[in-house]
Amino acid sequence: MSTEQKAIQEEKKKRKGKRYFVNKLVMLGNHVAVIALLISYLAPRVSPENFWFIAFFGLGYPILVFINILFILYWALQLKKRALYSAIVIFSGWGILHRFVQANGSQQADAKHRILKVMSYNVKVFDLYNWSHNKETRSKIFGLIGNESPEIACFQEFFHRDSSDFCNVDSLKKLNGFDYAQVEYTSHGRLRQHFGIATFSKYPIIGTGKVDFGYKGNNVCIYADIKVGKDTFRVYNMHLQSIAFSKGDYKYAEDLQNDIPTEDLEHSKNILRRLKRAFVKRARQADMIRENIAHSPYPVIVCGDFNDTPSSYTYSTISANLTDSFIESGKGLGKSYVGAFPSFRIDYILHSDKFRSYNFRTVREELSDHFPVVCYLEVQ
Repeated sequence: MSTEQKAIQEEKKKRKGKRYFVNKLVMLGNHVAVIALLISYLAPRVSPENFWFIAFFGLGYPILVFINILFILYWALQLKKRALYSAIVIFSGWGILHRFVQANGSQQADAKHRILKVMSYNVKVFDLYNWSHNKETRSKIFGLIGNESPEIACFQEFFHRDSSDFCNVDSLKKLNGFDYAQVEYTSHGRLRQHFGIATFSKYPIIGTGKVDFGYKGNNVCIYADIKVGKDTFRVYNMHLQSIAFSKGDYKYAEDLQNDIPTEDLEHSKNILRRLKRAFVKRARQADMIRENIAHSPYPVIVCGDFNDTPSSYTYSTISANLTDSFIESGKGLGKSYVGAFPSFRIDYILHSDKFRSYNFRTVREELSDHFPVVCYLEVQ
């Protein structure tokens, strides 16, 4: 063997040794990613009241899936069977994965059945404080609602003033032909200002109620019994515990997303504390709502801002025995929160098996920090 051939073989050995070392490190990272993903599968089943830290893995589920996909690509490029490792784990969690991504085609309604158009929309007090820096935002929100023309509309972060241009209850009734409304105010301000939640209907509301969370606050769940022809349905409208980030927290999170160096440990701790508190409070709220739904004498439609993702205990608890209209008739990722975090689907329309949903849509109009979600419900 010539000196040149020996040198080539030595170089091959070195490269093989380096690749082996790198692959060992990558495999270690792959193990960590897989374990984290498996833990996230527990989040919908384990109450944050018992093990709150698991909820963090549930919140990070989409990111964990993405990281595992990167490992699949890494091993696939080397034609290694290890690519199956993360792939199997991802698809073993199909029950959660399909809550985030849908590819349903267009559905057609049965002309023999009654059709209801339903909207759920966190209107962010109709831009009362001009967060959008656009004085036309409120009128554009009203225009959107008028164009969509839902028959039942559930609004969260609702605002009404007894007089002036922000007399929103009367304005909505005139705008969209809503003859009936259930409004629950959680706080009141000066100048006869009221903040809360509201359900509007073109059909008679024959009864109303509220799920009592046991304390006063801005988070609330109400329900209205709506009579449509010979049928009566119970419509739940809820706004569950938010994370309540401060401006500084959002700035810190945005800096991290944009790879801006920061060593603000206190903000990290503050974010974790707020997340933990929100996880636990929402878990309690979800348990109470689930119990109330279970005793409903009528088929139900559940709308609202859950402030939690489809891989959460909150979503799984409330949606138990119900159909998610996004899963049944939606397309794409279904992202409903406009802000940087949490930038996933947190607004929902769920329903009993008395209904079949079709043409679920997220209306991509950035007039609030939430997109409105709408769908048609066919009464079976």
